[in-house]
Amino acid sequence: MLVRLVYASRAKATLTPAQFEDILAVSRRNNPANGITGVLCTNTFIFLQMLEGGRKEVSETYNRIARDPRHHDVQLLHFEEIMARKFADWSMGKVSFDRLNMAVLLKHSAKAVLDPYAVSGAVSVALIEELMQTAAVS
Repeated sequence: MLVRLVYASRAKATLTPAQFEDILAVSRRNNPANGITGVLCTNTFIFLQMLEGGRKEVSETYNRIARDPRHHDVQLLHFEEIMARKFADWSMGKVSFDRLNMAVLLKHSAKAVLDPYAVSGAVSVALIEELMQTAAVS
């Protein structure tokens, strides 16, 4: 059974671009063996991530992230069973909100800032889907 999970968290300390790239590299190295795909969005202190894969593997990955001492305020925003993946080609795509067109954020929230805690899980999913369609994911 495939599932999709979206969560938000805050970094305990502002991440440097090199630290973010290290996190991404580890995900891209480990996720294929676990059948995990998805996308990680950040602005150096807030993470918004969508994970897809088997229920057990996605749950284990989320629980590991929730225990990671680099994160706090980890909140599950959305969880659903799915028929097909949206990110089948990406072991982990990335979006840096620091370089994003603010109009995309404003379309989905009250302010042109990334605040997944202030919107519904469905809105977070819609934002990630739009980023995928507009090629803002690398």
